[in-house]
Amino acid sequence: MKRKEYTGTIAVIRLSTLIKAALFVIVLLVFVFSLSGLLTSLKPEYRLSSQSLNTAANHFSGKVLFEVLSRENHYFSKADPESGKSLTMSSILFKLSTNISLDDPRSLLGRELPGFFAYDNEILLAGEGTNYTNMPYESAPPDAAEPEAPLQNMDKIKEEPKEESPSNPPLTTGGKKVVFVYNTHSRESYLPYLQGVTNPDLAYSSKVNVTKLSQKLQSDLDSRGIGTAVSQTDVMGVLDKKNKKFWQAYEESRPVVQEAMAQNRDLAYLIDIHRDASRKNQTTVSLNGKSYAKLAFVVGGENVKYKKNYAIAEKLYELLEKKYPKLCRGVFKKQGAGNNGKYNQDLSENALLIEVGGVDNNFDELYASIDAFADVFSELYWDAHEVNSAGSKAKAQ
Repeated sequence: MKRKEYTGTIAVIRLSTLIKAALFVIVLLVFVFSLSGLLTSLKPEYRLSSQSLNTAANHFSGKVLFEVLSRENHYFSKADPESGKSLTMSSILFKLSTNISLDDPRSLLGRELPGFFAYDNEILLAGEGTNYTNMPYESAPPDAAEPEAPLQNMDKIKEEPKEESPSNPPLTTGGKKVVFVYNTHSRESYLPYLQGVTNPDLAYSSKVNVTKLSQKLQSDLDSRGIGTAVSQTDVMGVLDKKNKKFWQAYEESRPVVQEAMAQNRDLAYLIDIHRDASRKNQTTVSLNGKSYAKLAFVVGGENVKYKKNYAIAEKLYELLEKKYPKLCRGVFKKQGAGNNGKYNQDLSENALLIEVGGVDNNFDELYASIDAFADVFSELYWDAHEVNSAGSKAKAQ
């Protein structure tokens, strides 16, 4: 009898211990969430630390919600016979509690390794050879106080001959400027033109940089009848003058775009040209014996016009795959900590961010790629804007 009483006492103690442990965990969670809520209210900059919670919430999709409801009300599962086949409560709870996706190994490291967020993005469309180990990325420039490297190989920079196109194209925008090209990271440069520089993180110059690609694109599009304007603002120079950081570049390029749109209501397309920090083996391709710098499209996942921006990037990717296979690395979605997430693409349904080549490409390769892009862009533009008048093509207005 005493043995039974002793066993019962032990069971009661164990149950009491478990209850206390559970209450302690609940109180601790309430305290943590209350403290984080208080801190983010007092200091908005602390909200970056809530990124994991935000990402976890993003995983709680409609499908997951439907699955949870069907566990409680079986009428939901009858409405969807597939319910429960691909999801389990254990996998749902594991993903939500740890923010780790077994389908994506990057989630095991992405929050732990400094700087790894640069790769914590999504591949929407993958060109040949593109995967999560070689996604495009951008490195911050050196300190503004560091002197710029002297230039070299300047005599080798020459304008590529324009592709054969009519001097008087059959379709024109009638003198209207409908495309606006600019460079948020205006001093991104290329190592072949920077004397003594081999570190890709130092490939920046105020004199030879991606702005030359914007000028080349303007020339190519104008020759195809598409009126194009190019920003003259050195955004990174403005950052230096205001003593702002590299990640604040879009705070300075945004008003440039807004002013251009306000002054010209005809602007329908916004194109922001960048260069990738990847090396040449990832950013170069040979097509029909000619070397090209690869292209990549970036779509901001945190802007209200995301779907429209992705749609135009998708169309251009498909055209490039058809006419210049392997030239495009793909379409990439960027958002979350360490990324702007908008890239001014909320200002227009036809906003593009293009990575043209990498730090090792030369202007022969870069100009060849700009020609290819202008070719497919003009095709897309005229397909969308040409009008039929009495059975014949008329000038687009």
